[in-house]
Amino acid sequence: MEKTKVVGQVIRAICIMDHPIPSTNDAASIQIILPQKQLGRKTDMYISMVSAAHAVCAKGLYIAIISTTVETTDPEKEIQPAVDLLGGCLEMFVKISDIHEPINTPTDDNLHITSSYDATSHFETASKNVLEIYEQITGEILDLNIQPSEDDDDY
Repeated sequence: MEKTKVVGQVIRAICIMDHPIPSTNDAASIQIILPQKQLGRKTDMYISMVSAAHAVCAKGLYIAIISTTVETTDPEKEIQPAVDLLGGCLEMFVKISDIHEPINTPTDDNLHITSSYDATSHFETASKNVLEIYEQITGEILDLNIQPSEDDDDY
């Protein structure tokens, strides 16, 4: 813990539902981003929903995850606009987590620490963080767009 600092908090709510999110054409999966300005907030709010089509729950159930950066002393009230969009939950589990960022110098202690997951539901920040650490360690940029050569076997 002495090699990181807390820079904020994120709230996540996992909601078990017996219906898809209303007004989404009964989508089996969906991602919704509620813009900060629409909510009168500093940060966006994220809703990600999956279903039995993804083998994550029983047929007829849906799992929605709400997440956002905590901005007040009442985080559960902050996520209420997203909860309201779900059209009701059978069960909801809420967790508030600290967001840590590294404060160590990786070249001094040979320890590369990722930041905590932020509130985004599409893992863009986490993916960028891993790519940055890869470059720090290897000195090379990881190119995930490499095309197979003619010598590669076809599978």
